[in-house]
Order: sequence, then C-alpha cells, then structure tokens
Amino acid sequence: MPTTYSTTQKTLHWLIALLIVGLYLLTFGEDFYERGHPMRATIWWLHISFGLGLLGLVLARIVLRLTRGTPALPPEMTPAERGASHLVHFGLYALMLAIPLVGVVLTWLRGDTLTFFGLFTIPSPFEADRTLGRSVKEIHELGANLILALAALHAAAALWHHFVRRDGVLARMLPGRHGRSQPGLAD
Repeated sequence: MPTTYSTTQKTLHWLIALLIVGLYLLTFGEDFYERGHPMRATIWWLHISFGLGLLGLVLARIVLRLTRGTPALPPEMTPAERGASHLVHFGLYALMLAIPLVGVVLTWLRGDTLTFFGLFTIPSPFEADRTLGRSVKEIHELGANLILALAALHAAAALWHHFVRRDGVLARMLPGRHGRSQPGLAD
C-alpha cells in the first residue's frame, strides 16, 4: 500500500483545485462589463472551455484513483473520522463531475454550442429554453458554492491533521514528498 500519492495524483489534485477556484472567480469577471459587451462572451467562452478541461482532468483523476488507489488513513483515526473523510471525498468527486455536466446542459439550454478553446464544437442537441436554463443555472451555481464549502472543510481538516494531529495526512499530497509506492505502478 502506498504511503503517499503519486506525482501524477498530486499534480491533478492541485491543478483541479486551482481550476475550481479560477472558474469560480472567472464568473465574477462578467460583472465588470455591461450586457452585450463582447468581453462577457469571452468570459463565458473561457468558463466553458476551462470547465470542460476540468471535467477531463477529474475523469483522469478518478481513473487513476481506481487503478492506483490511495494511501491508507492513519490507524489512530476513529471510525467517525474515517466516515467523515470518505463522505467529504465522495461529495467532492460527485460535485466535480456534476457541476461541469450541469454546465454543459446549461450551455445548450442557452442556445450556445459547446466548445473547448475553439478546437471543437458540439451544437446543442435540443432547442434553447432560457426559462429552464435559468433553473439549471441556479443548480450550477449552487453546486459551485457547495464545492467551495466542501473544499474549505477538506482543507481545514488537512491543516488540522498537519498542525494538530501531526499524522502526515497532508504531507501525502504535498509536492516533493515521496513514500513507498505500489510495486509496478508508475507515477
């Protein structure tokens, strides 16, 4: 059993964290421009493109987690702490998948094509429905707020483990830390 995450797992973790925060902050960029200003469309285009990139990275991270596994939790953690850890991780992964997928539906309901930095476009498979789109947008925004709250809880727990428990939980995900890895598995 590995004692630390692989370099690839760590890279994906921190890159995904940065993308989530960046995508959240990017949405506030629209507020600086009046409706109809071309920069609003650019911000939306960037949000969609980075959101699709996030979805791809999350899928890669899930595959890697399933094939490589994760380091064991410290033996001194109580069953309640272990359960809370698993529940928070499940919630984070569920939201990391759901938010971009809801965003795809939202894009199509707005009547826009789905694009990834202009490299490809996927037209909407259904007609625009702005009324339904507003409801889906609320779900998308709720998910974004929930993931930030859950990520803050996740970060607080990691810092608590690091500074109070001193059990190495955070160190497993920090860059440059190497522990035993599973035989035959590359980073």
